[in-house]
Amino acid sequence: MLHSSLLLAAVPMSQAWSPTIAIVMVVCNVMGVLAAMSSKKAGPALVGGLTIGQIIGGTCFGHVLGAGAILGLTGIGVI
Repeated sequence: MLHSSLLLAAVPMSQAWSPTIAIVMVVCNVMGVLAAMSSKKAGPALVGGLTIGQIIGGTCFGHVLGAGAILGLTGIGVI
């Protein structure tokens, strides 16, 4: 069984919240929603012609992109 200290050593530490990190996350979420706009529409359109599935899917994908971008930019020392 692994000890918790070994698990902590394997997880990269991220930056504390800052406006720069918020901007990176917002940009990644916008990119995710733009990617979702090209997907197939199923259901009634809500905001800007997007369906609820496209909005949720786009923001979920944007958060995955944002987490990777924040960890990557922190790792190379940009943030």
